Amino acid sequence: MPGDPEPLRHDDVSRGPVSDTVAKTRHTGSPPVSVRITAAVVAAGDLAIIFGAGLFALYWLSRHVNVDAQLFRILAVVGTVLFVNLVQVFGGYQFGNLARAQMMALAQALIAWLATIGALFVALRVSGLNTFATHVWLLLWLIVGSAGLAAVRTAFSGRVRIWQRAGRMRRRVAVVGVGRLAERLLHHCAAVADPEIEIVGVYRDRRDAHAAAHCAGHTVAGDIDRLIADIRDGGIDMVIVAMPAAADVRLAETMSKLRLVPVDVRLCSESFAFDVGPCQVSQIDGLTMFNVIDRPVTDWKWIAKVTEDRVLAALILLLIAPLLALIAVAIKLDSAGPVFFRQKRYGFNRELIEVLKFRTMYHHARDPNAEKLTTRDDPRVTRIGSFLRRTTLDELPQFINVLRGEMSIVGPRPHAISAKAGGVLYHDAVRYYDARHRMKPGITGWAQINGWRGETQTVEQIQRRVEYDLYYIEHWSILLDLKIILRTIMVGFTDARAY
Repeated sequence: MPGDPEPLRHDDVSRGPVSDTVAKTRHTGSPPVSVRITAAVVAAGDLAIIFGAGLFALYWLSRHVNVDAQLFRILAVVGTVLFVNLVQVFGGYQFGNLARAQMMALAQALIAWLATIGALFVALRVSGLNTFATHVWLLLWLIVGSAGLAAVRTAFSGRVRIWQRAGRMRRRVAVVGVGRLAERLLHHCAAVADPEIEIVGVYRDRRDAHAAAHCAGHTVAGDIDRLIADIRDGGIDMVIVAMPAAADVRLAETMSKLRLVPVDVRLCSESFAFDVGPCQVSQIDGLTMFNVIDRPVTDWKWIAKVTEDRVLAALILLLIAPLLALIAVAIKLDSAGPVFFRQKRYGFNRELIEVLKFRTMYHHARDPNAEKLTTRDDPRVTRIGSFLRRTTLDELPQFINVLRGEMSIVGPRPHAISAKAGGVLYHDAVRYYDARHRMKPGITGWAQINGWRGETQTVEQIQRRVEYDLYYIEHWSILLDLKIILRTIMVGFTDARAY
């Protein structure tokens, strides 16, 4: 929305030497393969193959013999469901089996498939429904289904090898802590040697020039600020905090900083003395750890969010294309200068993106860093620009940012890099300001539809805006997005605070 700026935050972390593994894993491209999505896709593929093979066998049989097609369809459904459940019981959809022992996973699937056909054969004999036609159908179903499973699982094995070569089968883990608990954790991880986990760095939880330089054979890469910088460089997927129970104050400080970056955080504790609130647990190398922080949007949620953004943005751009052309012509006729105003703002994980807007100021008076916020009757704003700002139409080009994957339709608004509230940079005014960057910025958001938009004259105004942004991140859902979009359509184009 108009007037939503963002501060320029200078990196105050010294860029000293870091872990070799972290350095090598920076900017490697795609994130680690999702365990849940991979297992679900394999299960869905098995279901499609087996059910499709049953229908193919029925089609072939019906061309040669008169059969009761409805009975065979029911058997196909029952057999498919039974097969998928048997594979699940055998552990065939466990990610470790799928990733580490592809031939064993195929063998488990074929054994489950053979057991399914055997169970159906026995059931038909007991019920008196077995005939020559059912025998032929079961045999053909067995052959076609086995061939389909072998082909798809073999192709999947090839994909797994590609993922392994790209390093996507391993989660890059950093450990915070250099004491006895961290040493025990690191020794355990080294002994277990889980192929899905790679320790890429060890960090101390405070700035201490006299702290140990090594921990369990790992060079200590730096303090928490160093860790935050490495996470933002893209070399770390998960952080395990291994600190003694007595360090509750330092633990709170560490968690406060880790809240600002999009990374999974797990707490490794020898006791239950920490008051971390309701949380789930994870099993990592056989050890139980608290899931104290998770990325807001992962796995199926991430797919749903991306699909929502790309599909809706494409449809909206098609619908408003004539309006965009008319606005572009009006801007050109109103004043000299380009149609679009491009402004650097922080996006997901504080990555700088170039946000597009229709130009609403005179070209010579443009303010790319928002050093001075727009005010009512601002002389820098053109005649057509004033109308575009009041109606929020100047934001429409940001649907192009959405299509490019830099923004979402709904999310925390990206702020101009030097914007201030009450003379204070946003980052300095709000303690957890950077936590907004755990999700992609949006064209509209929860704060905007609740009235927190426009000029920020006081620190309280930006604090309240950030509170609403963080609420959205913690409670995100597709339904919440649709609610925000609907309310934006109803009230977002006429707001007295937009100027």
